[in-house]
Amino acid sequence: MAINTVVLVHGAFADGSCWTKVIPLLTKRGFKAIAVQNPLSSLADDVAAVHRVIGMQKGPVLLVGHSWGGAVITATIHR
Repeated sequence: MAINTVVLVHGAFADGSCWTKVIPLLTKRGFKAIAVQNPLSSLADDVAAVHRVIGMQKGPVLLVGHSWGGAVITATIHR
């Protein structure tokens, strides 16, 4: 099954805009790229935000993160 969507998860001292240079590169290669805007209020809230974005996608997604985003992704896949 091919991955068509990349979900980008930002770190603790950033927001979704940190992916503005990455999104066009992924789009140019045929991917749909979405940056999650985490509330950064708690790990549980950030995981919920990622789950909402994943739930809106069709088909499998690839989760990509940096810094705190890695912890959020780990908690998301173990939820």
